[in-house]
Amino acid sequence: MTGAATPLTVLALVEQMAARLDAAGLNYSDGFGQGTTNAFDEAAWLVLWKLGLPLDDLDSVETRPVTPDEEAQVAALLDARISSRKPAAYLTNEAWLMGLPFYVDERVIIPRSLIAELLADASIDPWLGEHTHRVLDLCTGNGSLAVLAAITYPDVVVEAADISLDALEVARINVDRHHLDSRITLVESDGLAACAGHYDLILCNPPYVNAASMAALPAEFRAEPGLALDGNRDGGTDGMDFIRGLIQNAARHMSENAVLVLEIGNERENFERAFPTLEPLWFETSSGADQVLLLTREQLA
Repeated sequence: MTGAATPLTVLALVEQMAARLDAAGLNYSDGFGQGTTNAFDEAAWLVLWKLGLPLDDLDSVETRPVTPDEEAQVAALLDARISSRKPAAYLTNEAWLMGLPFYVDERVIIPRSLIAELLADASIDPWLGEHTHRVLDLCTGNGSLAVLAAITYPDVVVEAADISLDALEVARINVDRHHLDSRITLVESDGLAACAGHYDLILCNPPYVNAASMAALPAEFRAEPGLALDGNRDGGTDGMDFIRGLIQNAARHMSENAVLVLEIGNERENFERAFPTLEPLWFETSSGADQVLLLTREQLA
């Protein structure tokens, strides 16, 4: 007499789905950097999300049985991930940054700015003080840095600017979701063009990818808006086109003791070639010490 089949558990399903992601040839450079860093973590995220379970506590539900219908729903979600090569966050319409959830869709890039780490660990705080009242999040995208800045510094007001009206529509969702509409103002602006007055802190994670890297982007990153990635909008090739305008114009938008915190990804060599006389402070982050920098108004002037 044959015994009853052992029911499939959440953990076993996660392991099965991770094996499928591995077999599909997905790897870190193919998009796991848009939310997770390995197949198991991404599989856990998608399984737990689809089953409506806590995303940060697999251990507590790993032995929970999975029904055949639930298994089929998860398999369909993984089919979509593998066949479309869309980032998982676009399939769930949710991404997390520093423990906070944000709505995302194809109108914005997946939030992953290293500046969020500096807000969380107080790395920027030595340059702030009682004079810090107005903060600008330039190239805000889905608004995540603006939200994190407003939460980190409860006495400031934040302007979140972007050239893309589509991105600002997504930012509005996140500002409202975190109940910060009274402290965060959204501004349609090409760079600093429509940003009025003087700011005490400017945060900027701009388009900075050089032309060669843009041409080699894997499918997951090609699913994101090129406008938010491509740093060659004026015909350059080094990814510094937007940043050139920012460096040239930032000082006139900064108060006396203001600082600019700028993320440039893997483009330090191109940055230093473009701005050989600048001597920024480089921050240590989870991705190293050459991706986020600080410049004072005095340096920029």
